[in-house]
Amino acid sequence: MGKHALLSASASPRWLKCPPSARLCQNYEDRGSDYAAEGTAAHILCEYKLKKALGMEAKDPTADLSYYSQEMEECADGYAAYIMELVEAAKYTCTDPVVLIEQRLDYSRYAEGGFGTGDALVIADKVLHIIDYKHGQGVLVEAERNPQMMLYGLGALEIFDCLFDIETVSMTIYQPRRDNISTYIMTKEDLYRWAEEELKPIAELAYAGGGEFLCGEWCQFCKAKHECRARAEHNMEFARFDFKLPPLLEDDEVEAILGRIDELISWAGDIKTYALQAALGGKEWNGWKLVAGRSVRKYISEDAVAQAVQAAGYDPYEQKLKGITVMEKTLGKARFTELLGGLVEKPPGKPTLVPVDDKRPAINTAQQDFSEN
Repeated sequence: MGKHALLSASASPRWLKCPPSARLCQNYEDRGSDYAAEGTAAHILCEYKLKKALGMEAKDPTADLSYYSQEMEECADGYAAYIMELVEAAKYTCTDPVVLIEQRLDYSRYAEGGFGTGDALVIADKVLHIIDYKHGQGVLVEAERNPQMMLYGLGALEIFDCLFDIETVSMTIYQPRRDNISTYIMTKEDLYRWAEEELKPIAELAYAGGGEFLCGEWCQFCKAKHECRARAEHNMEFARFDFKLPPLLEDDEVEAILGRIDELISWAGDIKTYALQAALGGKEWNGWKLVAGRSVRKYISEDAVAQAVQAAGYDPYEQKLKGITVMEKTLGKARFTELLGGLVEKPPGKPTLVPVDDKRPAINTAQQDFSEN
């Protein structure tokens, strides 16, 4: 993987909201994760599938992909098929649309040193399509006013605006494991206006290490989140409630806490993780010590155990049905649906409180049902 820009497109949701975080995060090393490695593998497979669909020469990478699975195969097939649909649709207005894969996009005209990589671009006479593949399923990613996609749009216009009569920029997030294909369309003029009026001034602040720290959902992937004083002060505002029991709080106080409780829990977890890692590295915290956590018994050698139990005349194994997720990965989504579609149900989920702008429909309580009848 190449070196990331200070004002990277992927981190733009954070540094556009919290400009000084860009320089602050320079003090931390990039730490990979299994999720990131799996995402990289999925992107490699998607690139291969799309090249193959376009008739380009490409080597099948599956043998070298540590995280390859049938699910990943189907996701990549769907991604390639989606882009080919865009290409075919573009041919109605353009005889020879241009398709670019893993294209470096430079938007440094608006953000110093800024660049990123567009997974796929489809360029017709008047429309510039940018598609970004997201393999993750933990966070739903929307294309609307998505700064990463808008930066990619600016980088693409930097190359192609003088070559094509582009009027609109279409930005799509393809997130198959969340059944999410989200598209946002802007006119070229609106994108340029955003770049000059909003992006450029904030990018200058961020590059210089200026601006004000601001906490929010964008803290989730910040490297400094466990040590950030602004985040700590933001979350410690809860102390004003003096830890009163819920019945002693006013409705507006409960509503204020509900709006922040997930963030508070996340922050507390980050602090605990940071403190533990520091202690493992030799740091001593006043009033705290490292101890061995709870553990469970385990076999030293499963083969030796099986042999000993069988020799005594017993069966050491149990037969257990695979779970739905494992079974779907084993069979593949299409085959799973064909064989087991009628044998799987999804019961109603446990009621949970969410913000009113959540896309799921509201459910009636038993009291509401009684009142309506």
